[in-house]
Amino acid sequence: MSRRFCIGLTGGIGSGKSTVAEMFALLGVPIIDTDVIARELTQAGGAALPAIRKEFGDTVIESSGAMDRVRMRAHILSDTMARSRLEAILHPMIQAEAKRRLEALSGAGYAILVVPLLVELGTYRGMVDRVLVVDCEEAMQLARACRRDGRDEAEVRAVMAWQVSRQDRLAQADDVLNNTGDLAALRAAIGELHRKYQKMAGQAAENIA
Repeated sequence: MSRRFCIGLTGGIGSGKSTVAEMFALLGVPIIDTDVIARELTQAGGAALPAIRKEFGDTVIESSGAMDRVRMRAHILSDTMARSRLEAILHPMIQAEAKRRLEALSGAGYAILVVPLLVELGTYRGMVDRVLVVDCEEAMQLARACRRDGRDEAEVRAVMAWQVSRQDRLAQADDVLNNTGDLAALRAAIGELHRKYQKMAGQAAENIA
């Protein structure tokens, strides 16, 4: 069975991926967000918790039974190997669930798969037909992330250092969505992309038929 035409949505921290995904969702586009899947896997009773507890101990588990995201974030910021160990647990599970959800979609049109580390990981490239990068200047990323998450500048810069450079991300893009203007401009640009992707999805379906 062929899967639905899929757009991989990515961008650096603070670029506005969530806002863009919400706007596509309002147009009726199915959204599969790997960050949402990660939270589900690490909430109380989540499938990833036994492996996380075994690898990191009870200090990163809240009394509720969920992973303590604040404590884990501090841990991996100070220990690069800890980050790699966590990724080795989570990323295969996240990708498998994202693939399952994508394959479960039915009907015409296209879907959007939101993957913040799409370029960095590389393993998602075969799941998407096009890569859409949400882009803005790094100073704007920094300001937005600090304001949104309540993090200090040093912590946001550390996250940015994990991610590929803006230039490398743009080099992997099939489409670029500039998110430096107001919401009206962003909504108009998304409308244009939506029409483009609908057309491409229809063409892809005809070729399969």
